[in-house]
Amino acid sequence: MKTNKFRISRIIILVGVILLGYSCANSENKYALDSEHIMLEDTGETPVLSSIESEEQTKEVALLGSDRIKTKKNNVDATLKIIKNANCRIKVKDVEEATVLAKKIALTYHGYISDERFTNTNYTKENRFTIRIPQNQFDVVLDSVCGLAEFVDYKNISTVDVTEEYIDITSRLQTKLDVKKRYETILRTRAKTVEDILKTEEKLSLLQEEIESAQGRLHYLSNKVSYSTVQVDVYQTIIPKDEPAGYEPNFLDKAKQGLSFGWSIIENLTLLLFYIWPLLVLGSVIFVYFKWIRK
Repeated sequence: MKTNKFRISRIIILVGVILLGYSCANSENKYALDSEHIMLEDTGETPVLSSIESEEQTKEVALLGSDRIKTKKNNVDATLKIIKNANCRIKVKDVEEATVLAKKIALTYHGYISDERFTNTNYTKENRFTIRIPQNQFDVVLDSVCGLAEFVDYKNISTVDVTEEYIDITSRLQTKLDVKKRYETILRTRAKTVEDILKTEEKLSLLQEEIESAQGRLHYLSNKVSYSTVQVDVYQTIIPKDEPAGYEPNFLDKAKQGLSFGWSIIENLTLLLFYIWPLLVLGSVIFVYFKWIRK
């Protein structure tokens, strides 16, 4: 009898413990739901999107830091992004010939002429053109073009280091691409409500704009780094000829003038007949009449 009472009491205690644990779990779930509603009211974002944004910022900072540390540790010249530019003004014997030779030099080293402006006055001939050349051929082309000159007025070289900007943009771009993949995964699998779908699509649209902007900037920097710019001004001095004090026509010129003057007289007389034809007709009639009376 005592054994049965002891078993019943143990069962009652066990049931009480289970009920107490279930009530605690319900209170925790209710507290989690209340916290979730508070987050929605305060931020206006769903908990899923909010967590993604915070992870995005954390990952971006971590990637930037790791890339900068990696770059500092490696310190390899191949990773440097240097933009080289130069401009020079040279005097030559013949502008046209020097321009043709400069174009041949650019083509020899896989470059091209991007624009050209030629001017010609009574005192000078000048041609301004821009050479885009691969960076590894920059010095050779610049020296070859300056070698065409009789006299070099000036030659300036400038360099711009865009390595840090390139690394920052590349790191941010990679971060944006990773986050975009996560948003796409959320849109396919975890976004259940209309609000989640709309906000996820809005985030994806903003990310796509930022990605395209970063890609465009990287393309611009890569083009500037890969191809250097050489601005060349080529000019030639011309000695002006003295203008004659007066002009004396020769025999042929006088003969041409005489023929022209005689032809103009014939032309004017012919036109005069057309203007006075009524008088000619009237005169003819009077002449015939008087002649007939005399007979």
